[in-house]
Amino acid sequence: MAILRFTSIHKRYGSFHALKGVSLAVEEGEVFGLLGPNGAGKTSLIRIGLDIIRPDEGEVSLLGQPMSREALDQVGYLPEERGLYKKSRVLEVLVYLGRLKGLSRAEAKARSEAWLARIGLSEVADRRLEALSKGMSQKVQIAGTLLADPPLAVLDEPFSGLDPVNVELVKELIAERRAAGRTTVLSTHLMHQIEALCDRVAVIHRGERVVYGDIDTVRRERSRPAVFVRLRGELPELAGVRSVHARDGGHELLLDDGVDPPDILEALVAAGARVERFEEILVTMEQVFLQVARGEGHPLPNPAASPDLGAPA
Repeated sequence: MAILRFTSIHKRYGSFHALKGVSLAVEEGEVFGLLGPNGAGKTSLIRIGLDIIRPDEGEVSLLGQPMSREALDQVGYLPEERGLYKKSRVLEVLVYLGRLKGLSRAEAKARSEAWLARIGLSEVADRRLEALSKGMSQKVQIAGTLLADPPLAVLDEPFSGLDPVNVELVKELIAERRAAGRTTVLSTHLMHQIEALCDRVAVIHRGERVVYGDIDTVRRERSRPAVFVRLRGELPELAGVRSVHARDGGHELLLDDGVDPPDILEALVAAGARVERFEEILVTMEQVFLQVARGEGHPLPNPAASPDLGAPA
């Protein structure tokens, strides 16, 4: 089931057309990456999906039904901006946020204390928010977002201000939500985290959806066929290889269009080559993002011209 669906969304701010007929669906139980360069329309789409602003045209469905207050009560939202009451105490704020999501006071307090323990901040429960570091505040805000165990959570730049240890903590929380069948929409400029965490992705650019699909398919579709090979002995002559570039004790082979990597492996074995390593090379999500931001098509460079061909599949 699509837990969040956008159909032909248009949004204008005066003469500026921020969203131009965007359609996409977020499926139940997945981690979905929503990406885009600054000013692409991504934040507008998120706010439309949360009924913070309304589209000029198009429809949004949430939890399989038209937008409603009841459905919105089942969504957790972590905005990129700080949204905590700085003069209030940490535990008080978390209990308040839990109450807003329909929890009893006792349940909200129990869950708040459990979440503070989970994120390693039990000792700051009675501190005012203004006394916390940026990283601590970010973790408290994440706890508040996930406190009521929402079926859908929208996390906008959740890794902001976090050190590597706490980045790993947030990744664990997202993975735990997927394992529990919960859905997470993740927006971040850290492309390696998108690659590590997300099942599917959409990239918005200049108000249009320009990339959409599962991560592996997106990377494969935007890569030229190429493989990395390490052999014992010499590389034999192979049909279907456009160019060869030596690197890291092996060779990067850029293949002719229409040649599949398994065909090259089969040819190597048939030629008697002793293969130590064989990997398909795909562009990374960071390279996909840069392609989109620069308005390029599928410009994977010739390996001989650039050592950074891509990443092993």
